[in-house]
Amino acid sequence: MNTKAKGYILGTIAAATYGMNPLFALPLYKAGMDPNSVLFFRYLFAIPILGVMIKARGRSFKVHRREVLPLVVMGLLVAVSSLTLFESYNYMEAGIASTILFVYPIMVAVIMAIFFKEKLTVQTVACIALALAGIALLYRGGDGATLSLAGIAFVMVSALSYAIYIVGVNQSSLKNVATVQLTFYVLVFGFSLFLVRSGFGTSLTFPDKWYLWGNLVALAALPTAVSFLCTTQAVQYIGSTPTAILGALEPVTAVFFGVTIFGESLTVRLVIGILMIILAVTLIVAGGSISAPLVRFRKLFPKLLRKKN
Repeated sequence: MNTKAKGYILGTIAAATYGMNPLFALPLYKAGMDPNSVLFFRYLFAIPILGVMIKARGRSFKVHRREVLPLVVMGLLVAVSSLTLFESYNYMEAGIASTILFVYPIMVAVIMAIFFKEKLTVQTVACIALALAGIALLYRGGDGATLSLAGIAFVMVSALSYAIYIVGVNQSSLKNVATVQLTFYVLVFGFSLFLVRSGFGTSLTFPDKWYLWGNLVALAALPTAVSFLCTTQAVQYIGSTPTAILGALEPVTAVFFGVTIFGESLTVRLVIGILMIILAVTLIVAGGSISAPLVRFRKLFPKLLRKKN
């Protein structure tokens, strides 16, 4: 399997596992835990998981001095993204929050175009537009209810923080840092935010049932360790923009669990939206393999070909 294929697979896994956040977080909210406490334990449990991975692969925990500051910044960005997303769950349905979060690929593409002169291809723009149209069908309320402005603000901050993280990983001295090592320190420095916010553990709320600890472990393993590892590796393999666009699978995952676990209704509009997102992701993954046939098809109609810039 070539590097590009690995990148797309890892990007898909990263998006799907990150979309599991509501699956494990909402039962904890229902049990009386607050977002800061949930994220405190999520990061706390994820750190040793990554530490074991580092040792199992025979890698060192050592980092260069020039990498420390970027790691601190990346860690805080990820922590802010997590916190604001989890806060938004208190203002709107988790599925809606997860779909709005998908504006981050647009932010990534714009950041890359403005600051790093990355060309936005017609295919990329078309896929973004198609995915956003699908997202619009997913989160537009059928009952006409307006969304919480506070909730939208939290999600937008989460999306921007995550977009900057994705770009930062690929455009800084961290680009060549081993994935598992990078993710470990991102979580360590991100955890510092929740440590301070919780008064160094003095204001934490705890699960009131033993099995809810399983939710915290699952949050640490899947949407955190696995997702961040796969995201970082995907960015290094295929770049920031394709990884971000594959994030379209995040709201699809959230909606799936909303329907199957939390009893949300599956409407025709919802199905159409999901199919549009899947189509957009498929076109991105197909990449060059689909562009060649399209070019050959267009050459059958030379008068329709536009002059290249």
